[in-house]
Amino acid sequence: MVASKRSPALFIHSLCLIALVFASSAFGSEPLKPLQVSYNASMEKGISLNGDARRVLKESKDGTWFYRTDVDSFIADIDESLVFRWEDGQVIPLRYRYSLSGFLIKDRKQAIDFDWDKKQATGHYRGNRFSLNLEEGTLDPMGFHLQLRRDIKAGQREMSYRVLDKGRFDTDRFAVIDEETLSPDGKAVKTVKAEKVRGEDSKRKTLMWFAPDQDFLLVRLLQIEPDGSEYQITIDDARFMQ
Repeated sequence: MVASKRSPALFIHSLCLIALVFASSAFGSEPLKPLQVSYNASMEKGISLNGDARRVLKESKDGTWFYRTDVDSFIADIDESLVFRWEDGQVIPLRYRYSLSGFLIKDRKQAIDFDWDKKQATGHYRGNRFSLNLEEGTLDPMGFHLQLRRDIKAGQREMSYRVLDKGRFDTDRFAVIDEETLSPDGKAVKTVKAEKVRGEDSKRKTLMWFAPDQDFLLVRLLQIEPDGSEYQITIDDARFMQ
């Protein structure tokens, strides 16, 4: 079966913007733990992407953190990265970069630089430059993934974030809705189930499962599109680094 232009584009978009993995292991003011995670992905009726997704979190010598995602598949390649500070359990984004390329979709690039002294964000998306005043607590398209996982681990059940993406501000809301036991590879895993909160008339649905016994790693993500198409990622391997 040959994938349509619409399906891979939607899948890659969902893969990046919704949260493949949440590599923070912070709780309260605890320090972050460097981490490497890999995921398997499938789309529509279990069709494999024949690729994988990897995310790495590590500390730099200057005390900032580097957060990177690589997605390699026959449909598209993604390189997404963030340099940020971690202060009192909060992500402070400094430099965000995103690049997508593939033969079934148009190439996309985005860059955002955060100047917290001047309270200004500058960057470009698809060749269009922008400059905006920073709001207190502003996050980038990647950093809010870290913040969400940290906040769920800290016991929060309703979360709201102001995210700067594509030259504009959006408010992303999430809620913990249930506890559920999954059985990946035949092994029972207790999870906390969360959902992205959308308008009542929205037909798109995003569900996430975090494993408390595995430091609240994301072990599964499911997105259901308005046309009924399903996109899913499941954890393959995770390693906490020293």
